[in-house]
Amino acid sequence: MALGFGTLAEMLSHGFDTVIDVRSPAEYAEDHVPGAINLPVLDNEERARVGTIYKQQSPFLARKLGAALVFRNAADHIEHRLSHHEGGWQPLVYCWRGGQRSGSFAWMLGQIGWRSEALEGGYRSYRRLVNAMLYDRALPHRIVSLDGYTGTAKTRLLHLLAARGVQVLDLEGAANHRGSLLGAMPGGQPSQKAFESTLAGQLCRFDPARPVLVEAESSKIGERILPPALWEPMKRAPRIEIVAPIEARARYLAREYADVLSAGEDLRHRLSFLREVRGRAVVEGWATLSRSGEHEALTRALMEQHYDPAYDKARAIHGTTATVQIALSDLTDGVLERAAGQIDAALARM
Repeated sequence: MALGFGTLAEMLSHGFDTVIDVRSPAEYAEDHVPGAINLPVLDNEERARVGTIYKQQSPFLARKLGAALVFRNAADHIEHRLSHHEGGWQPLVYCWRGGQRSGSFAWMLGQIGWRSEALEGGYRSYRRLVNAMLYDRALPHRIVSLDGYTGTAKTRLLHLLAARGVQVLDLEGAANHRGSLLGAMPGGQPSQKAFESTLAGQLCRFDPARPVLVEAESSKIGERILPPALWEPMKRAPRIEIVAPIEARARYLAREYADVLSAGEDLRHRLSFLREVRGRAVVEGWATLSRSGEHEALTRALMEQHYDPAYDKARAIHGTTATVQIALSDLTDGVLERAAGQIDAALARM
């Protein structure tokens, strides 16, 4: 009998020692249950081969080949990757829809003596629970936005606040993107499904009685879209605004974006996409500063001529105002630590 769960929170607090995703590496890479390990019983090529035989020749031939491959690969996992587990080990196994792949593997593990279970409905049942949380229902959490112009160290403050025990939902971390034209990060962005899995998993761990702090963002971070259950409360959330002198912001951005600013031709290529928005002369001025290595001057010009005006326009459209404003003299470590304390205190009053 496969095991089912009524809510995502119940599923993520499953109590099993290990969650095993037996789907192909490509399926796992797109998205998976948080914390699951991948022990594929059919690799990418084998899965495609079995599927082709199923469609073009015969379901019986496909099942026969599939069974041989599944049991062969499962035996290899048991011998080489699972042999260290003791008799009391409890794994939860899933595949795409809780069918033959997970059922066969869970059965084999059970025959050894391990207390294995298969997930009813497989990955599809997990995705239904994620969708229900992020698309079909209102979140029970109180969202508070950390706002401010580009370069006010909001991400750094979020990390400091998380270390203090504040419930922080790091949207840019989940999206692996710094949320601007120049925000691409090494490794690229996760799939939309994987992005949502990260968000849902973090929200399930939070106490709804306490506020959840997020960075004020647009509805997209890079190419990842914020699901409506999160985006809607973010639009009307109370805001804590960080204010800092533009000189301090320019220094901070030059330091934090050193990798991007040093990219030379790649940076100038990305900036060229703003010609229609800011004009050829402005963008050429940025390119000149880039070529001369004047990084602080470049970050200041970008803020004055692009990021700050865009921020002001978005604020006017949405009609947002700050509930609390915290002014910083600079963005050094000591000042940011004190600011984190002020934000923590402000959250306690909300």
